[in-house]
Amino acid sequence: MHVRVAIIIGGLVAAGAAGAPALAKDAHVRKPALTAAARGAVHRIAVKRPAAGRSRLAALPPTAAPAAEPAEHGRHRKGGKATQKRNKDKDTDILAAPDRDPAAVVNFSAEAVGWRLIEDSVSGARLGLPEKLVPRGGVSRTGSRWASAQGQIQIETFRLTEAVLPALFEEEKKAAHRQITSSALKPDSFVIVGVQGLKNFVVRADAHGSEVRGVTVLYDQATEGIMDRVATAVAASFAGFPDPNAAPLPGLRRTVEYGTAIAVTNDGDLIAPARLTDECQAITVPGLGHAERVAGDPANDLALIRLYGARNLIPAALGGDNSDSSQGNDLTLVGVVDPLAQGGAGAVSRAAASRTAQGITPPPKPGFSGAAALDVRGRFAGVVSVNPSIVAGSGGAGQAATLVPAEAIRAFLQEHHITPATAPAGASALEQSVVRVICVRK
Repeated sequence: MHVRVAIIIGGLVAAGAAGAPALAKDAHVRKPALTAAARGAVHRIAVKRPAAGRSRLAALPPTAAPAAEPAEHGRHRKGGKATQKRNKDKDTDILAAPDRDPAAVVNFSAEAVGWRLIEDSVSGARLGLPEKLVPRGGVSRTGSRWASAQGQIQIETFRLTEAVLPALFEEEKKAAHRQITSSALKPDSFVIVGVQGLKNFVVRADAHGSEVRGVTVLYDQATEGIMDRVATAVAASFAGFPDPNAAPLPGLRRTVEYGTAIAVTNDGDLIAPARLTDECQAITVPGLGHAERVAGDPANDLALIRLYGARNLIPAALGGDNSDSSQGNDLTLVGVVDPLAQGGAGAVSRAAASRTAQGITPPPKPGFSGAAALDVRGRFAGVVSVNPSIVAGSGGAGQAATLVPAEAIRAFLQEHHITPATAPAGASALEQSVVRVICVRK
């Protein structure tokens, strides 16, 4: 095999998707026979029950390929025992990758390739994506697809609702035009690495019950200088079934993200988190319509959004002096939990918390970024700001939540010529001013 195919295997030793199932330590490794130049079609995930010997990767438009394999291809395969041992070690390393921190495998310039963690709304999986390398996005029959301008690099997710993992594993290994360099199967996941025509490939899949979600990375061997490392990172970051209640990972920007907004006037002005409303293709307030972000204060994680045509909103009372700490640090948070954490519902709810020197504890549930906070006397104390970039460990054990004080919020609104209501609030009254806000990104 081409020696660089094994490079992707070595990188994953230090990586693994947070919360993803561990892969088998014992790999099924076999060295493919060297073939002449292949012009076989590139395959993609498409069909539920492929014909015998055919992969679930259906044909994608083939890219231009040289008439013959590079001369050094065979020479690398004929390396000495030391080289063969290193390649074998790398084959084993890729199979252990999902047990480890995915951040450790990003050993390339994340900015240069546009690396970002995303949630794929089609398959429901989470993965890292080199957006600058694969700017062309689309939807396949079973997932999402990203590709480079000329198709040299292709990344595709898939979701099969009725699948048997061992059978799918064997089908992928026996697919036409494929030479397998290493593979590993566990009851809830598998990884396959090899060569397909003149492309290198990695397939990673996770199973939950009868559903399988996975990702396939295909790239020309001419791009392997960077793509060996990038493909390693994509596979390591992949989580087929991310926990909706877990704290978000550093750098994760969901395709659809939920938070809380607070009405501050009766004709459509609301305050929302600046982080939540950043880079949104569309902002929606369910039941009220689309909104536009008109101002932001990133330092305090505040944004002013406006619902055009909205009338008769109930503005929150943001006045009062809450600087007196003699009343204690107990808070009541009023917000709207992420629908994934409340069975798709959108009810406004309350949560007890405390204000500490480190922030708000315990951290609120997903969706409570932007929630209103009341002190023990029912006075508006501020807004919850959740910073997903601060996470306790790779497992997402916690997230930083702080309180944006009422004084900062009033100053922000006055700067934009909005005078907030100042009457006493209380949790019951505030619930009528709190709404869910949804950011939809590309």
